[in-house]
Amino acid sequence: MMMKKTYLGLGCVLGLFHLSASAYVPPGGPDNDTVKKVQTVDLGAISLSDDPFVARLDSLMNFSFFGEEEKIQATEEFIETEDTEVEYSLPDFHDTIYQQRLAKLNAMTPFKLDYNPSVRRYIDVYSKHRREQVSRMLGLAEYYFPLFEETLDRYNLPLELKYLAIVESALNPMARSRVGATGLWQFMFSTGKLNGLKVSSYIDERCDPIKSTEAACKYLSQLYGIFGDWNLALAAYNSGPGNVSRAIRRSGGKQTYWEIRPYLPRETQGYVPAFIAVNYIMHHAEDHLIFPSEVKTSYYQTDTITVREQLSFRQIQDLVGISEEELEFLNPAYRYKIIPKVENNYCTLVLPASKIGLFIANEDSIYRLASRDFEQHQTEAPTYVEVSDRITHRVRRGEALGLIAEKYGVSVSSIKRWNGLRSNTIRVGQRLTIHPRKMPSSASAAPKVSDP
Repeated sequence: MMMKKTYLGLGCVLGLFHLSASAYVPPGGPDNDTVKKVQTVDLGAISLSDDPFVARLDSLMNFSFFGEEEKIQATEEFIETEDTEVEYSLPDFHDTIYQQRLAKLNAMTPFKLDYNPSVRRYIDVYSKHRREQVSRMLGLAEYYFPLFEETLDRYNLPLELKYLAIVESALNPMARSRVGATGLWQFMFSTGKLNGLKVSSYIDERCDPIKSTEAACKYLSQLYGIFGDWNLALAAYNSGPGNVSRAIRRSGGKQTYWEIRPYLPRETQGYVPAFIAVNYIMHHAEDHLIFPSEVKTSYYQTDTITVREQLSFRQIQDLVGISEEELEFLNPAYRYKIIPKVENNYCTLVLPASKIGLFIANEDSIYRLASRDFEQHQTEAPTYVEVSDRITHRVRRGEALGLIAEKYGVSVSSIKRWNGLRSNTIRVGQRLTIHPRKMPSSASAAPKVSDP
């Protein structure tokens, strides 16, 4: 059994975080009464609608939260639910029961699964206030967890890290936070890029379950190598290693999550409690009369093939006999339901295993028919532009942020965030950093500066 004191860190140090890992060696062991001594923000005073983790849960129900309704709905429609009215009272357990159950889980994991009022609050969220969402997550877990466990095992990481994706995205591969974190593992653009994830006009690899899980494992390995403590690594995954480092310093050098918690950002103060609560509810959902919704396929019933030519989901649906909704569920990284042709590279397509042979046997015919279909319908799609191709736009007379945003296929809020703008006011001649999702037709390929 993996012991908490002997779990070996991987020793990876992030280049952007030049601090000695030895400065974060955990003490001999946290005092069991530590939580009682720490003064923290009263998370119970925060309404459920304000809580970022609850908002991510609600993304499974509230499609407009992410702004791409049809994509989120594809995930919803791919889960079969049966609405049955059953009259019963919700199970409610004494604190001692929760303590006993978490103690048993705690003995089997390198994480420190404490129980306190903050953890209880999140247990109540999952078991009482968001039961239908938990049912859907249980169903989605049957699809995603085999992939997560396989990758975590390859990186020699604790398998319980699979629950982190629930805290991050509620297992919604299309999830996008208000600050731009995207996908199952909620990578920001820059963090995703540092961990090898690419974003283009057609493809957002942060939404790719396989590639984003690989990136998350790399990043978590690095964070554990820095802090030597899994709860601190989780906090750093949420708020960044810099915030955790500053919290340690402001706490006077304390080196456990609960001791530095008052000095962490508010969302991060709820992050580890939510993670502990997810560990609990995923093991004890049935005790709370919550059962998984049924997913139409399993991870083991799918396979991946390479695609050499441009195809749309509509064409694949017509030629192979698989619905666009199922294609979106299996291939959430393709932003416009189009698989592009990429020079000197290839794209992948996940299909039910039963459809793989049909696709391969008719591959040339499929490409030929798809090409003819594109020509007939004159399908227009964005120019393939790597979002990492940052450009500088010089503001012209008469331009407003809305026009500039439309020109490059981005949002006004993104431009403001990239340039630290507090309002929509800009001036002629001002230079704006843009990560374009499309290029204006009059612009040359990947210009460094747009001339006035």
